[in-house]
Amino acid sequence: MSFPRSVFAATRPAFQQASLIPQRTCRPVQNARLCIRQQPNQASRKLHNQAKRSAQLAVSEPDAEPVAESTNPALSFPCLDKLESRSASLSSRSSGPEPSYTTGKHLNFHSREPILLDWGGILPEFNIAYETWGVLNKDRSNAVLLHTGLSASSHAHSTEINPQPGWWENFIGPGKPLDTDKYFVICTNVVGGCFGSTGPSSIDPANGERYATRFPILTMEDMVRAQFRLLDSLRIDKLYASVGSSMGGMLSLASGTLFPERVGRLVSISAAARSHPYSIAMRHTQRQVLMMDPHWNRGFYYDGVPPHSGMKLAREIATVTYRSGPEWEQRFGRRRADPSRPPALCPDFLIETYLDHAGEKWCLSYDPNSLLYVSKAMDLFDLGQDHRTRINKVRQNNASKLQAYLDGRGLPAGAEHDVCSLTLPEQPYEEKEQPAEEGSASVDAMDSVPADLVAGLKPLANTPALVMGVASDILFPAWQQREIANTLKRTGNKNVTHIELGEEKSLFGHDTFLLDLKNVGGAVQSFLG
Repeated sequence: MSFPRSVFAATRPAFQQASLIPQRTCRPVQNARLCIRQQPNQASRKLHNQAKRSAQLAVSEPDAEPVAESTNPALSFPCLDKLESRSASLSSRSSGPEPSYTTGKHLNFHSREPILLDWGGILPEFNIAYETWGVLNKDRSNAVLLHTGLSASSHAHSTEINPQPGWWENFIGPGKPLDTDKYFVICTNVVGGCFGSTGPSSIDPANGERYATRFPILTMEDMVRAQFRLLDSLRIDKLYASVGSSMGGMLSLASGTLFPERVGRLVSISAAARSHPYSIAMRHTQRQVLMMDPHWNRGFYYDGVPPHSGMKLAREIATVTYRSGPEWEQRFGRRRADPSRPPALCPDFLIETYLDHAGEKWCLSYDPNSLLYVSKAMDLFDLGQDHRTRINKVRQNNASKLQAYLDGRGLPAGAEHDVCSLTLPEQPYEEKEQPAEEGSASVDAMDSVPADLVAGLKPLANTPALVMGVASDILFPAWQQREIANTLKRTGNKNVTHIELGEEKSLFGHDTFLLDLKNVGGAVQSFLG
C-alpha cells in the first residue's frame, strides 16, 4: 500500500542551558539511540528562582558576554519524559520490542482455502481465533455467534484454559443473558485483528514475512465471510442468533444480510447500518495521529520500536467518544489531580489523568496496524443497496484474481497495483454553500428512512431483530439505532423490537453495552427467550 509522505522535524530552543533545563545524553543501542533525560541538580533549581543571575553562572570565559536569565523558569514535562523513557526501554530490549498481542489460550480454526476480499485482496489461508461456552445440541440449532467491538478478543468470558475474566463476563453463563444452559455461544477475533486471527502482524505464507501494510484492505463483510467458514467447519448450518454491540452490532447486521437463511434472529446494540461522518471523522483522527508517529514507519515497525505514542493518543481520542459528558461531569467535574500545585501543560485535570491512563495502559496491548485496518473497515461499512451493488461488481471483476491464484498462475498483470493507486486531490477541499433544501437537516430528517437503505436491508425482512440504542452515546447516537429499527420495519419485518435507554437509565455513553447488565443484558435475555 502507498501512503503520502510526511516530514517529521523536531527543534530545540537555542536558549536551552544544560544547568537549567533537563537534557538528554544519547548512545547507540542496536541501531537505535538510547536517550536518558538528565534532571537538573538541586542547586540549578535554586538558581532558577533567584531574581538575579549569580556571578558563578554569569560567564564561562573571562571576556564572555553575560547571558540574561529568563523571566520565568522552564516548565517540566513528565508526560513526555515517560514516553521517551518507554521508547528507550523498548529500544534496549534484547528479545525484540514487539509486544505479544494476546489475551491467553483460545481455540483456532485454520482455513487452507483462500478467501477473496471485497476490494480485491486475497488471503491464501487464514486463522480465526475463537472460544465457546455451553454445549452444542444434537441438531446444532442452539448456536449464538457473539461479535466483538473494534479492539476486543474472542475472550468474552472465562474458560478452563483461560480463567481470566472476559470482556462480557457478566453477560454469559447459566441463567445469564447468553444462557449457556440453553445456548452454545461462539465468539471470534475478527480477521484483521491481533488476538490470534490473521491480521497485519501475521506471517504471509508467500514470503515468510509479516504482512504489515501489505495486508489487503478489509470490509466488515469480509470478516463475516471468514466467521461463516468457521461455522461451516463446526457443521452449524443456521445460527439461533447473531449478537453484537458497537462494531459487533454492525457485524451482526452484516451477517443477517449476507446469510439471511443462516441467521435465526439478530441483536444489534449501539451500532449503525452504515458509518456516518462523525464516527468516520473520529476514527480518521485516530489513524492520523498513529500514522504520524515516526515509529510507525509506514507499518513496518515489527522489528523496531512500536508506535506506542501514536497508539496512546489514538486511544485517548477514542475514549472521549466511548463515554458521555453527563457521566464525566459526575465522576470528574472540573477537579484537578492536585489543586495544591500550579497548573501544568501535562495531564492536570482529573479527566486528563483518566484519558492519559486509558491510553497508557492500552498502547502496547493492541497491534497498531490492526487498529488501522479494522477501523477503516468500520468506515467503509454501508448496507445501502447502492453501495452493495457497487461492491458486488468489484468482487465480480476481481473473481479472476482468485481463480488465477487457485490455478497457480499468480495475479494478473498489474493486479497488484489495483488497490494501491490512491492519489490526493490537487486542490484542497473548500467548503461550498449548499442550497437550503439540500444542506438543511432536522430531527425529522434523521428519523426518515432512506429508500436505498430499505432495499439494502430487505434480506432481513423475515428475521426477528432487537435493536438497542443509548441516548448518552455520542459515537453511535440513538438516532442511528432508530434508523435501523424504522428501516427494518419498512422492509416488512413485523418482529422488530426497538429499545432506547434514556439518560435517566444510563449515563455511560457508548460503553453502556459493556456495563449495563440490567438494562442491556435484560433486554437481550428477554428477546432470545
